[in-house]
Amino acid sequence: MLPWKSVFRPLAALLLTAAVAVVPAATTAHAAETATSSGWNDYSCKPSAAHPRPVVLVHGTFGNSVDNWLGLAPYLTKRGYCVFSLDYGQLPGVPFFHGLGPIDKSAEQLDAFVDKVLAATGAAEADLVGHSQGGMMPRYYLKFLGGAAEVNALVGIAPDNHGTNLSGLTNLLPFFPGAEDLLSAATPGLADQIVGSAFLTKLNAGGDTVPGVKYTVIATKYDQVVTPYRSQFLNGTDVRNVLLQDLCPVDLSEHLAIGLFDRIAFHEVANALDPARAKATTCASVFS
Repeated sequence: MLPWKSVFRPLAALLLTAAVAVVPAATTAHAAETATSSGWNDYSCKPSAAHPRPVVLVHGTFGNSVDNWLGLAPYLTKRGYCVFSLDYGQLPGVPFFHGLGPIDKSAEQLDAFVDKVLAATGAAEADLVGHSQGGMMPRYYLKFLGGAAEVNALVGIAPDNHGTNLSGLTNLLPFFPGAEDLLSAATPGLADQIVGSAFLTKLNAGGDTVPGVKYTVIATKYDQVVTPYRSQFLNGTDVRNVLLQDLCPVDLSEHLAIGLFDRIAFHEVANALDPARAKATTCASVFS
C-alpha cells in the first residue's frame, strides 16, 4: 500500500461523513421539485416590507442546493422570507456531491446566482446563509468580486473561515510526498480548505471582513470537521460570533447537525437576518 493512502483513508472517511448525511434520495429534477413545492427557489416570490431581502442559502462541501437545506429553508419560508439555494463547485462526472471545485470559481458561481435572484425579486441586496464551506466561500465573493455592494449580511453556520486541520489529520500530509498535490488535483475545493492553503492565505490577508456587510458566525464546540472550532470565528467590525452552547449548554450538535436540523441554530439565523425583531435564543427555541 502506498504511504499516502494511510493518510487519505481516515481523511476521506471523515470528510465523507458529510456526504452520507446528504445522500439524495431521487434525481436532480425531483430534488428541484422538492425545493419549489416546499416554498423555496420560487422565482415569483417578492420580498415583503417585513423581510425586504431575499435569502440565498449556500451549501457545504459534499452538499447540494436541496439536501443541505431541507430543515432551514422551510423554517425561513414559513417566516415570510423569499429563499433561494444554488449548486456550486461541481466536478465533471460527480453528481449530487458538490462544493469540490476550486473555491474561487465557486464564488463566481455564487456571484452570478445572487445577480439572478436580485433581478427576479427586484431587491437591491440579498442576505447569505451558508453551512461549512458555504459560510466561508461567500467571503471571497464579498472581498474580491464586488459582493459587498449586493449583500447586507452573511451568516455562517460552522464555517471554516480560517481552514481546518481535521482534528490534526492534515498536519500529516507534508510527511507523504505527493499527497497534497493529489488532493489539490482531484478535489481542489477540499485542498483550499486546509489550514495554510494559498486560497485561505489570500482570503484572510488584510482582515477577515469588508465594510458594509454584517457578519454572524454560529459555531458548536462539538464540531469534528472544522477544527479547532474557534478558528471559525471572525475578527472585524460588524461581527457577531456565537457559540451554540452559550445559548443552550445541553445542545450536542456537531458539524452536520448544526446546519441540517438544529432549530436552536436556526433561531439564531433568524435573529441575524432580522436583528430588529430578534428574540433571545435559548434551549426552548427548539419549539419556536
